Amino acid sequence: MIHITLPDGSLREYDQPLTVYEVAATISLGLANAAVAGRVDGVLVDCGFLIEGDARVSIVTPQEPDGLEILRRSCTLMLAMAVKQLHPNAQLRAGSSLGDGFFYEFAFQRSLTLAELPLIEARMRALAATNHSIRQETALQGTSTERLSLYRLGDFESFATGPHVPTTKVLQAFALDHIGGTSEQRIYGTCWSSQQELDTWRAPPQVMVVNIDERQSAYAHSVTQALRRRELRANSDLRNEKISHKIRQHSQKVPYLLVVGEKEKEGGFVSMRSGSGEDFGEKGIEAVCELLNPSKTGGA
Repeated sequence: MIHITLPDGSLREYDQPLTVYEVAATISLGLANAAVAGRVDGVLVDCGFLIEGDARVSIVTPQEPDGLEILRRSCTLMLAMAVKQLHPNAQLRAGSSLGDGFFYEFAFQRSLTLAELPLIEARMRALAATNHSIRQETALQGTSTERLSLYRLGDFESFATGPHVPTTKVLQAFALDHIGGTSEQRIYGTCWSSQQELDTWRAPPQVMVVNIDERQSAYAHSVTQALRRRELRANSDLRNEKISHKIRQHSQKVPYLLVVGEKEKEGGFVSMRSGSGEDFGEKGIEAVCELLNPSKTGGA
């Protein structure tokens, strides 16, 4: 007999091993359909993970941060498959979730342009509509702390860090928005749990957080999330582009920019400037919120 303890403390008994998805289905069909992963004794696993002994189990959906990150991580696989179908000679490098979205890096025989992204996005939508399964085939431990597994999406295979969503049908609210680089190019996109969330993200922001290089990506994203919790319309640009390019691009259409480098990350603050070039200097997150949205911070 296998004993499964759920997050509310309730206990369920099963007479044989079962997957995370099957546990979800015994709770409700709606939960099973919404599941993108599970936690087994605190460890994130795929929905197909087989539970063979007593465990504490919770079901992960896109409505929580880990679930949303899994959606974005799975979009990288679907992007790679779409690109290989359209450009068979493209060489795969690596993909990852990144802030509000994801990216995948490729080496192409010729550089792609921004105008080609709609075709790639359309192919991704076709793959999502076909509702391919995403299955973990084998797992191996790399030299890093991340565990790589071989995942199969349709007839496409790639080594990636899991877990991933069980099927592509949950990958609906996504968009490709940028391509950077020359000989090796990164295609960037965003992904959300609903079209409404995607539309909200597309609305013009009050504040754009930009990082100097990839070392500050996690901190820049955490700043963005802190601003959103205080009801500011904030986005972040975490692309691997020169900071001067990002500032120049966003200054034309965003009222305020928050720049983060190593100094800002270590100190827990940002360097603030307006789109018109006014320099507000170094500021803590609370000070930024008080300046831009005083009604939510107790200011006048």
